[in-house]
Amino acid sequence: MDFHGGAYVFFAGLPSIEEGILIASRLGIVVYCVDYRMPPSSPSPQALDDAFTAYCHLKDSYGANNIFVGGTSAGGGLALSLLQKLKKQSIKLPIAAYTGTPWADLSNNSDSLVINEGVDRILVSYQGLLKAAAMLYAGKHSLTDPSFSPVYGEFTGLPPTILVTGTRDLFLSDTVRVNRKFRECGIHTQLEVFEGLSHADYLVAHNTPESVTVYKEIKQFFLNAI
Repeated sequence: MDFHGGAYVFFAGLPSIEEGILIASRLGIVVYCVDYRMPPSSPSPQALDDAFTAYCHLKDSYGANNIFVGGTSAGGGLALSLLQKLKKQSIKLPIAAYTGTPWADLSNNSDSLVINEGVDRILVSYQGLLKAAAMLYAGKHSLTDPSFSPVYGEFTGLPPTILVTGTRDLFLSDTVRVNRKFRECGIHTQLEVFEGLSHADYLVAHNTPESVTVYKEIKQFFLNAI
């Protein structure tokens, strides 16, 4: 079950299936892509509500033990928020998860937002577009609300998770912070940090050796979780 990225404001409709196609091809599994609602007409919690509804439908159809969830960037953050909501409502969780460079903190609180500013060739800076998208999606809520900044949420009891980032990624710290929260709760994780990769470069430059390796690692992680 894949959630697309795009800072919660981009890639609705057909573009929402981009990573789902790669995962289906490289992992050899059926992928359902969720074209969740987005601002300005649908701010938080609409995306999470859509993710929750879609998951519950698939769970009833296939069983939680046959479902993996994940996504890149905002999609990775949404996957984490979904896991936390499912746990809070005592709904059976998927067998494992994938969070590619997750936007897990919509506020300006991560070290790499400063260190990798201007170094990340994809996102470049938190100031401007990202900050505006965060405020648009958050609406009247605080940017550190766990429902869309899951790094501030509860990680106890969540499923094994593989996390992917790069040394030039603006969200490197978000990924590392999430991994630490998982580990502090005793949850098995696999953190993959690729040399020289900017934000979601493995998806943008999908024909590179790094991209092939990312999905190879995800496939093996999921196979080990079965």
